[in-house]
Amino acid sequence: MPTRRLHLVGADEDHRVSTIELFFDLVFVYAITQTTQLMADHLSPLGVGQGLAMLAVLWWCWCSYAWLGTTIHVDHGIARLAMFGAMTVMFLVSLTIPEAFVDFPGGLFAPVLFVVCYALVRLLHLVAYLGAARHDPGLRKVLLKMFVGLLPSVVLLAVSTALTGPWQLGLWVVALLADYLNVYLSGPEGWRLNSPAHFAERFGLIVIIALGESIVAIGIGIGSLPMSWLVVGAAVCGLALAAGMWWTYFDVVARVSEHRLTRATGTERTKLATDSYTFLHLPLIAGIVLVALGLKKAFLYIADTEHHTPGEALHGVPIWTLTGGLALYLVALSALRKRNLGSWNVQRLTVGILLVAATPLLEHVPAAVLLLVVAGIVLGLIGFERLRFAEWRRQVHTEHS
Repeated sequence: MPTRRLHLVGADEDHRVSTIELFFDLVFVYAITQTTQLMADHLSPLGVGQGLAMLAVLWWCWCSYAWLGTTIHVDHGIARLAMFGAMTVMFLVSLTIPEAFVDFPGGLFAPVLFVVCYALVRLLHLVAYLGAARHDPGLRKVLLKMFVGLLPSVVLLAVSTALTGPWQLGLWVVALLADYLNVYLSGPEGWRLNSPAHFAERFGLIVIIALGESIVAIGIGIGSLPMSWLVVGAAVCGLALAAGMWWTYFDVVARVSEHRLTRATGTERTKLATDSYTFLHLPLIAGIVLVALGLKKAFLYIADTEHHTPGEALHGVPIWTLTGGLALYLVALSALRKRNLGSWNVQRLTVGILLVAATPLLEHVPAAVLLLVVAGIVLGLIGFERLRFAEWRRQVHTEHS
């Protein structure tokens, strides 16, 4: 039977993350690593802009399959083959990231290869989703609307391969806006979210993956350079920063978001999922990736004693990615609270603003001390919230456990 071949989830609220989805995420891990390296190799405002645009492209691919995974069992039948096909092409996308903007001499013209592979990933998703929606006219209609936005986006990305520098990046931004705005303005009607727990878990796992990138960045920053007590202390601070970022998301935000999503129904649920997860988790992930880039450069300053002194400060683009990335992360967390509970998280907004305002001063602080300060700020924020909102936090844990 066709239903058995596609294994439609229907109204199954107990659907959980499958191993093939975790396998798919491994490709996304590599893509994030490649994006971080792309920015590290072109450490300028333009290079960071290219990296963020690349992240937005990758995010749209990943989100598409996260939505698919909550509609059908992607680990059965034809859907499994579609996932393996998407993984293959997505891996090719990841391999071409270093050359997506500027082609290396020799070999294939990588910018065009990148666009072709990206288009294939999206088309495979569309075909699989249309198969799942063959008995659902509302879902088919919204999928075709998404395709209408995808076409001009892919065309603009293809045209951008003939350009360089800011003009090329500008065309990427226009292409992304065409795709993102098309989905947002089409509204939540027609989309299906059968398992909110599965959906929330998928996004929680991708946050973990992004945080893992910040830890990997510490190791890459140190590389084969010799260990020292300064490196050891800085590594502890870097890990404390990553742990603090984990805490600020998973201790309350993730619980409340999933609870709100589970309680919502119909169009309200899909609207909440689109706002809280598809769109607001993008700046969250972008903030983590920028922090990872800043950590990578900070540890290079600390460990490479041949080219940097122990008291040398992180300055320019690297420090702004660290403080600005953390500020973006905190603002995104506050925006999630606003969307789910109706009020901003004032203390996180305040810390984010103060971090950006204090960056010119922090450019004169040794890199190791900078890590201590930034980690201390995040841990201090957590301590303040635990004391100030202890009763509310206990209530959240009780209700959402």
